[in-house]
Amino acid sequence: MEEAEQVAAPLLTNDASVLGVLILVLALVFATSSSKAPFFQKFYKFVPSLLLCYFLPALLSSLGIIPSEGSKLYFVASRYLLPASLVLLCVSIDLKGVINLGPRALVMFLTATIGIVVGGPAAIWIVSGIAPEVFQASGEGMELWRGLATVAGSWIGGGANQAAMKEVYSVDDDLFSAMLLVDIFVANFWMMFLLIGAGATGKLDKLLKSNTSAIDSLRTKMENFSLSSARIPTTTSLFLILAVGFGATGLAHFGSDLITPIMESNIDPNGNFASLQSGFFWLIVIATTVGVLLSFTSARNLEGSGASKIGSVFIYILVATIGMKMDLAALIENWETIKWLLLIGLIWMAVHVTLLILVAFLIRAPFFFVAVGSQANVGGAASAPVVASAFSPVLAPVGVLLAVLGYALGTYGAIVCAEMMRNVSP
Repeated sequence: MEEAEQVAAPLLTNDASVLGVLILVLALVFATSSSKAPFFQKFYKFVPSLLLCYFLPALLSSLGIIPSEGSKLYFVASRYLLPASLVLLCVSIDLKGVINLGPRALVMFLTATIGIVVGGPAAIWIVSGIAPEVFQASGEGMELWRGLATVAGSWIGGGANQAAMKEVYSVDDDLFSAMLLVDIFVANFWMMFLLIGAGATGKLDKLLKSNTSAIDSLRTKMENFSLSSARIPTTTSLFLILAVGFGATGLAHFGSDLITPIMESNIDPNGNFASLQSGFFWLIVIATTVGVLLSFTSARNLEGSGASKIGSVFIYILVATIGMKMDLAALIENWETIKWLLLIGLIWMAVHVTLLILVAFLIRAPFFFVAVGSQANVGGAASAPVVASAFSPVLAPVGVLLAVLGYALGTYGAIVCAEMMRNVSP
């Protein structure tokens, strides 16, 4: 018995060693994904880098190299790095700049968000009529609507919002692993169609009867935007970025500690607003709100020194710590459930796309706004610029602007979607 336990023990148990391995894995993924070597360019056309950031740590923990349980790295990443990343990603929001993109861009972005919010409950309602047994919970944190809340967080905001929903709704690690497959497979499947559509934008604009006059002026504006305040970061500017991120995180923890006991005394733990009792819920909501408020101050100038890049680094460290908690064997064993989850994801995305096309036709929006509005939600800051630049390289910042706005809406929209999915789940 003792021998079996020794075999099962991971090779590395010191969190400092485990963190070193995770950072090496992330560096390897990013170095190879940006490589110009033909092999890697072909490889990453089929295998998203984000997928490797999740699953390489999962593979290492499955092989017994790093621990899947017992490490404190996930707690540190989710409680300290996650709220700091939300602040740093939201602080660069230029709401005025987003508004200046024109009403059609904002309408299509918000339509994409609404499509995600209503698509989740619609997909659950449809699939529950076909296979209601799929929704039978098999343990605490295993209800499918909880797991799908993390997909909503990812598709409206991004990885930070996805991780936030995992904690807010206490999603089981095995269920979350399955949800990552749904998220990545469906999102990349849709992105493939968007990139194909970018090559046929003229024909699609004719079908949509689009008014494309705003695109030329938008392109000119974004040429100026792309040449704006980027600068080499100094030690002072980096400390200011960290002060904003972790100072706001400290404020969020302080506010959460004050609000949570009040909610626990006044909210029914079995009611629809039970999530308001979660200290992590208030931590994330306060951090997001502080980030948005700071975007109206001079703090937003920190973006020129790389605020969002540091926020993204924090996110990927969190992603890696989530990955090490996965059980790959459980995914294979639960394929019967996963195939239904993929169907839910595809129906969900179909609702999102149908609503987008309908609204685009009604307001004569260019296909560019359809694609970027959708990808700013579903893909986030990592892929929205890719889709935007497929239309024109100078338009890539449009994807960044809308995607960062998605970070701000992701927490709120995902909570609304999650509560709707809770109510329609059998």
